[in-house]
Amino acid sequence: MRPATTLAPTAPIPLPAAEQEFRDKYHPRIGNRDIVGFGRNGAYSYVDCLMYPYPAVRWEQNTGESEALMKKAQGDWKNLSNDEMKALYRHSFRQTYSEMKAPDGEWKFVWAIVVAMLTLSCWVYMFMRNNVLIAMLPPTMTREHAQKQVKRSIAQRQHIATGLSSKWDYENNDWKK
Repeated sequence: MRPATTLAPTAPIPLPAAEQEFRDKYHPRIGNRDIVGFGRNGAYSYVDCLMYPYPAVRWEQNTGESEALMKKAQGDWKNLSNDEMKALYRHSFRQTYSEMKAPDGEWKFVWAIVVAMLTLSCWVYMFMRNNVLIAMLPPTMTREHAQKQVKRSIAQRQHIATGLSSKWDYENNDWKK
């Protein structure tokens, strides 16, 4: 049967000589904090994440008060007060599970980016429509050319039964009334 996990603080992992050199290399980054596990991808860093709940290093650096509290926790936990248990927990972790799961304001930032991008897209569209696309229109899109096309279709008597030519009076050279 597997032993149940407890909230008891884990003792720092004794490191072999090669690992000690690695710790000394990264010591400026992790400071005076204990390496207590493998963490996320084996990196000696602290990350609060629900998928990797046990970071490789403790949250706070070791102080005389925290070391005394950890020695006291090695004994019977009934001797610890609630404040001492909370201080012990906060020494190892920055947030509780409920704090990690709590909603934050990230959705507001994402929504602001979406609205900003839509606004920018509208402004670019209006600029292109008013300044760039007008200069690129072919000559067949002008009103004068459309009038010439109507005159040409009437002169050729195109769709004389039901089309545009059916509404033209060829005897008076004017539109039928």
